[in-house]
Amino acid sequence: MIQELSHRASRIFFLLVFFSSSLFGMRGTTGILEGKVVDKQTGQPLIAVNVVVVGAGLGAVTDAEGQYKIGNIRAGVYDIRFRIIGYKTVIMKSVTILPDLRTRLDVELEEAAIETEAIEVRAQRPLIQKDQAATVFSVGELKIEKLPVSKFQEILLLQPGTTMEGNVRGGKTTEIIFLVDGLPVQDVIGGGLGATLPKSSITGISIHTGGFEAEYGNAMSGVVNVITKSGGEHHRIGVRYERDNWLPERWYQQENRTTEIEATAGGPIVPGDLYYFTANSALTTDTRWWQDFQHFFLSPISQEFSGFAKVEYVVSPAVRLTGAGIYSIVDWRDYEFSWRFNLAGLPARSRHSYRAALTLSHTLSPSTFYTFTVSRFQVQSRIGEGSVNNISLEPYEYDFFLRYIIAGTRNWLADTRQTVLTFKADLTSEIFESHLFKIGAELNEYRIFSEVVKYEPQTTYFGKPIPGAPMLNYSNAYDYRPRSGSVFVQDKVELIKDGSNFSIGVRWDFLDPTAERPIVEFIPTSANDYQQVMRGTAKATFKHQVSPRISFAAPVGPSSFFFVNFGQYFQFPLFDYLYSGVNPVQLRQGVKNVQAGNPDLEPERTIAWEAGFKHGVNEYVVASATYFRKRFLNQIDTKTLIPFDSKYAGDFGFASYVNNAEANSSGFEFVLSRERDERLTGSVSYTYMLTEGISEYVDQALNYAQWGFPLAATPYPLSWDQRHSVKIDADFLIVGDIQANLVFIYNTARPYTFYPTRDGYRPQDSTKAFIPNNKRMFDVAFMNMKLSKVLTLGDRQPYSVTVYAHASNVLNKRNVRWMDSSSRIGGELGDPNAFYEPRRIRLGIRVEF
Repeated sequence: MIQELSHRASRIFFLLVFFSSSLFGMRGTTGILEGKVVDKQTGQPLIAVNVVVVGAGLGAVTDAEGQYKIGNIRAGVYDIRFRIIGYKTVIMKSVTILPDLRTRLDVELEEAAIETEAIEVRAQRPLIQKDQAATVFSVGELKIEKLPVSKFQEILLLQPGTTMEGNVRGGKTTEIIFLVDGLPVQDVIGGGLGATLPKSSITGISIHTGGFEAEYGNAMSGVVNVITKSGGEHHRIGVRYERDNWLPERWYQQENRTTEIEATAGGPIVPGDLYYFTANSALTTDTRWWQDFQHFFLSPISQEFSGFAKVEYVVSPAVRLTGAGIYSIVDWRDYEFSWRFNLAGLPARSRHSYRAALTLSHTLSPSTFYTFTVSRFQVQSRIGEGSVNNISLEPYEYDFFLRYIIAGTRNWLADTRQTVLTFKADLTSEIFESHLFKIGAELNEYRIFSEVVKYEPQTTYFGKPIPGAPMLNYSNAYDYRPRSGSVFVQDKVELIKDGSNFSIGVRWDFLDPTAERPIVEFIPTSANDYQQVMRGTAKATFKHQVSPRISFAAPVGPSSFFFVNFGQYFQFPLFDYLYSGVNPVQLRQGVKNVQAGNPDLEPERTIAWEAGFKHGVNEYVVASATYFRKRFLNQIDTKTLIPFDSKYAGDFGFASYVNNAEANSSGFEFVLSRERDERLTGSVSYTYMLTEGISEYVDQALNYAQWGFPLAATPYPLSWDQRHSVKIDADFLIVGDIQANLVFIYNTARPYTFYPTRDGYRPQDSTKAFIPNNKRMFDVAFMNMKLSKVLTLGDRQPYSVTVYAHASNVLNKRNVRWMDSSSRIGGELGDPNAFYEPRRIRLGIRVEF
C-alpha cells in the first residue's frame, strides 16, 4: 500500500513539474542588474533614461526616481549603455552579473547640447556583495584565462577551506555537486564529475563552500556552478595550441607528452534573432608514467575530446529559446607501480558522456521571470575489453618476493550506463518591492544499468597477497529505473535598501528506488563456511526529507558587513550503493560475493552553520573572517559478518552498506583580497580546519573486518584532516606588459596510520592497539605560475595573439601524497606515485579574430 502511494506521489509530482512550464525558470544562471541614474551636476534623478545590456537584447527605462531594474540577465560580463537626449551617452564596460545575486550600478550623466561620442567607463565591481549571506567565490572568464590551471575543476582547489584532493570544509569529495548552466553533470553511479568542458566555453564559475540556499540540493559540502558562454552580435573565432614537450627528450624529460588543441566560434546566424557559440577541445597525453607505458603501448596513452555548443533564438525581447549540447569522450589506461612490469595486464578504461538541453526563458516584467528546461544526460563507463564470458578467473602472478605483478590480468570487466531525463522549472519574482521570491521544482527519471565482473585477491592490511586464499567476488549486475525530485521555496527580504537582508528557504527532496531488496540468510555450514539462502524480497521504501535554510546579513558601519547562516543539507546515496549485489551474480569456482547494496539506505545529512565578517580596508582591499561548523550524519559504511579471523585465513562472509558513520568539522577562514588595481590584484587566505570521524570510506568496515582489526570506537582525524593551509593568488604586470599570475599553496601534514610490520603479514607489535591516522606525513607546498603576453596585430581587421607559459610546481618540490604503515614514502616499492606531480611546463599560443 505504501509503495503504491509513493508511485502515485511521484506521478503527481511529475505532472506538477510538467505543467509548471508556464510558471517557472532555471536556477543558478541569471542575476539582476539595478541602480539609479542622476544628473552629474545637480544630483537629481533622471527619468526615461534608456538602459541597455549590450548584446543581450535586454533593457529598461528609469522611473520617476531615476531607478531601473533588469532581471533574467544571464550571468557573465557585459557592457551597459545609458542614453537620453540632452546628455552624453555612457557605456559602463565589463559589468559582471553574478548568478542569483543583485548587481548594483549607479551612474551619473553629464549634460550635452549636441550628440557626442559615448563615454566609456570601466565598471568597478563592488568589493562586498551585500546580498550574499554565505561563502561564495566567483571567478570570471578573464580570471580563468590568467590562472595556471589546466581544467576548470582545478579552480575549486584554490579556494579557502579546500584540500588538494578536493574536499570542501571537511566533507568527502563525493559531497560536491557540479552544475553546468544549473543542471547537474554528476556520475550518479560512482560519484564525481561525469563530463568535462573546454575552458574556453566558460564565462564564469560560482563556487559555494558554505550556506548555499534552498535552490541547491543533493550536495552536502559544496556547489560548483559553471555558466557557459553565448554568441554575441559579432563573429568571434579563436584557436589555442598548447604542449609540454617542445624540447627534445634527450635534453629534458620532465614532461607528460601532452598536447592540447582548442577551437571556439560564436556570433549571429540571423542578426538580432539567432546566435550560436561552440567550443571544442582535444587533449592527448602519455601521462607522467610515459617511460614505463612506452614499453607496452603506442602513444597516446590517454585521449580526451570535449565540446560544447549552444544555439539561442530570440523569439521576442522577453522570450528566448536555447538549445545546448555537451560531449565528453575520455579513453585512458591506469598506472600502478606494482604492475609496472606488466602494464598490459591492467584493463583499458573509458567514459563517454553526452548531454542535450532545451531551455525556454520568459521575462514577464522587470521583476518577474521564469525558465523551463528539459535535458537528457547520458554516461557510459567501461573497464576492460571483450565479453564477460572471456574473463579469466586465474589470480595474477607475483614475483618471488610478492612485490610486483609480473604476469596475468586484473580480473575486472565493467559496463555501466546511466541516463538521466530532467525536467526543471524555477520562478523568480519581486512580488513586493523588498522581497525576492523564488520557487522551483525538478524531476529526474533515471535508467541505471551496471554489469560488473570483478575478482580481487585477498590481501593483508599491509598490502601483501594471501597465498592460496580464494579471490573475493565484487561482481554485480542490475538494471533499475529510479526517480527523484525536489521542490524549493526561497524568500530573500531586503530589510534596508542596499543593506540588511534576511533569507529563509525550505527544500523537499524525494527518491523512489523502485527496487526490491532480497531477504538473504547466511547459514553457517561449517566452522569456516556459510550458505546464502534467499527467503524472499521486500520493496525498498520511498525516501524523502525536508531541509530548511536560513541566513541574515547586515552592515556594520559604512564599510563592514556581517552574516550568519544555518542549514540542513542532504545527499542521496550513489546508486551503486543501493543496487550493487542486490541481484547477486552466479557464484563461480567457490568464490563468494562479499559486497551487497542496500536500496533502503537513507540520505546522508549535514547540519552546518557559519558566521562571517567582511571589512573594506580601503577602496582596493577587503578583509574577511569566517567561522564554520559542520556535523555529518547518516554516512555510509559497511556492516559485516565474519565467520572467523580472516587475517590469517582468507574466506569470509558478506558486507552490506548501512548508514552508521558520523563526522565533525570546524574551522576558521581568513581572507585578504585586493581588487580594482591593474598593477596587483589577488588574495591571501589562511584556513585552520579540524575534521574527525569514525569512517573514511564506504567499505572501511569490510576491510577492517577482513584484516582482523577492531573498529575504532572513538572519532579520529580523517585522512583529509588538513589543519593549516595558506593560499596566495596574485595577478600583476612585469616588464614588457607581461601578465603574470602566481599561485602558492601551503598545507600542513595530513594524517596516516602508523602500524609497522616486518614481513607484510603481521604487525611488528601485535599487542599494540590499531588506531587509524595516528601519525602525520610532511607539509606540502606548491608554486604555480602563468606568464602571458597579448599582441594586437592587423590594421583593417585587427586580431590578437597571446603567447603564454604555464608552469606547475615551479620549485619542483617532492610533495608527499601517501606513506605506508611502516612510515615508508611509497611503501616497500618506493612507489613514485606517493609524490604529487613534479614540475611541468606547458607553452601555448592563442589566436582570436
